Amino acid sequence: MIKYSVGIDISKNDFHVCLSSINAIQQVKVIRSSSFKNNKAGFSDLSKWINTSCLQKDIPLCIVMEATGVYYENCALYLFKRGFHISVILPNKSKKYFAALGIKTKNDKIDAKGLSRMGAEQVLDRWKPMGEFFYSLRSLTRHNQSLKEIKTSLTNQVEAVEQSMYQNKKTLLSLGKLINAIEKQIEANIKEISAHISSNEEVEQKVKNITAIKGVGELTVAVILAETNGFELFKSASQLVSYAGYDVIENQSGKHTGKTKISKKGNSRIRRSLHMPALCLVTYDVKIFKDLYNRTVEKHGIKMKSYVAIQKKLLTLMYALWKKNEKFDETYGVTNTTRDVEAAHSSRYGFEEAV
Repeated sequence: MIKYSVGIDISKNDFHVCLSSINAIQQVKVIRSSSFKNNKAGFSDLSKWINTSCLQKDIPLCIVMEATGVYYENCALYLFKRGFHISVILPNKSKKYFAALGIKTKNDKIDAKGLSRMGAEQVLDRWKPMGEFFYSLRSLTRHNQSLKEIKTSLTNQVEAVEQSMYQNKKTLLSLGKLINAIEKQIEANIKEISAHISSNEEVEQKVKNITAIKGVGELTVAVILAETNGFELFKSASQLVSYAGYDVIENQSGKHTGKTKISKKGNSRIRRSLHMPALCLVTYDVKIFKDLYNRTVEKHGIKMKSYVAIQKKLLTLMYALWKKNEKFDETYGVTNTTRDVEAAHSSRYGFEEAV
């Protein structure tokens, strides 16, 4: 044997585990399976089960689980603190892996076995828990999005009642009160987000550096930081671009050439938060973004595609400003030609030009 792998299929109340091993000729063998309660006692029993099941202590061990809502977090954190190598993968990644193996039946035991085999055959990235500061920030920003979605739903209901054949004044009054209450909660939530950012001087200063970009507000930056753990999840801008779903995919084979588009296989909250700032950057005529917009629209004539390019460029710029702790300078290099300005900013802030 050259490696142990534990697959964990976790749910709200319990989780199933499967321990496998792989040898030098890539043969995967199931050693043991079991199930535990999704609580601290169950985590402790799992840790003991792993230690007693892995007889050869000098062989590497990895533990693989899916990012199923928040149900995996306590278990992953418990094992991480005890020195285990944890890998948390997206459900769609494991789904495609199972499909490639020809697995058609789905239940907790089979999923745990599949994850165990996946961990044995592949080298998966090690999971690292979010810091408490950014975890709390993520809770606030996601609550803000939920509140806005509720407000939008209520507003749509008001419009439906107003446009109906017979209006019910009591229904409109009730909906109006709900909307007012939600608006107050949104205002309070925004203040809480601002106060949370101000509680950390380093974070507050870096946020101010980024919000120097005209059209980028504190809430937008808060969402980006919350969803990326303060950019700690990434070693390069290209990893960040892929995580956000801005990576470009092609559809070409032989003489066939399909559309080139972004994958959208990533964090949709990041893309959603950058939509309005991208529009504002063009409206406010921020030079490096307006030049990119004009150049790309002239190339393909699709305005929304150009706005997506601006979103991608803005994201990588925010990443560079955060890492280097520099404030954005809109006037930097304005006396040069457009191409010189692009090159100067790219060199200074270290981001790749969006395509």
